[in-house]
Amino acid sequence: MATLTPLPIPQSFQSCCALFLLFIAYSTLGWCGEMLYCSIPKGKLCEKRGFLNGFLCPIYGHGALLVLYGLRGGFQNPLLTFFFGALLTSALEYFTSWLMEKLFHMRWWDYSHYKFQINGRVCLLNSTCFGLACVLLCHIVHPWLWGHILGLGDVVIVPLASFICGIYLTDTVLSVRSAIQLSAQMGKLRDLQSEIKSFVAEKREENLERRAERREEARERARALRYSTDIFERRLLHSHPQLRAAREDLLAGIRARLNESESAAKREADSVRTGKKSL
Repeated sequence: MATLTPLPIPQSFQSCCALFLLFIAYSTLGWCGEMLYCSIPKGKLCEKRGFLNGFLCPIYGHGALLVLYGLRGGFQNPLLTFFFGALLTSALEYFTSWLMEKLFHMRWWDYSHYKFQINGRVCLLNSTCFGLACVLLCHIVHPWLWGHILGLGDVVIVPLASFICGIYLTDTVLSVRSAIQLSAQMGKLRDLQSEIKSFVAEKREENLERRAERREEARERARALRYSTDIFERRLLHSHPQLRAAREDLLAGIRARLNESESAAKREADSVRTGKKSL
């Protein structure tokens, strides 16, 4: 194994640029690992993962820096690096899940179906993988990668970091915008579902034609919400199966309520026709 390399606190703009490139490198490596982790069990390449549109997952970049700073490059004993690295990264995953749910009012991942998990935000399997990744990071990858980044020199590091930072910030703005719009759409779907539920439950003094009009209005609203997503919002949905499933459940619930209302109206209409015939 390579000599452990503690990560220094940046003291200049150039060192900040080098640290940013390291963050981007680990975010990209994390995205590659995420894709392999999801694709291998399926036997095929899975859908693109991650919150951003680009080929990187910032949570892995933040996790790598957290471990490198928190453990000062790692422990000489790999078992200690594994244990404390798993704790730090699992805490980061839990906090990120909680924060994103509070910000966007949506659950981005859920491990509730795993045997050992905490509130569906972290699970033992992922924590074990994170711990192994921390050993690989501290004892093998980081000393080599950090040395190569510094070896580029300021003449390359500064313009390269500035260029990538511009792309990264643009991607972040687009992704946050899409998440906010999806959150608003999910809220409207929940409101529509509640409205239809109340409509079905209430005994309204409305004729069958008016009820049919209300059902059609609700169908149109649901249809408009379903197909109103742009390319960035659809990408977020494809990247987060838990989020996509929650949205489909809402749409399915709306369809079920509307079908229930339509069936009740048909029964009422048949009853009216039967009563008239008997007269």
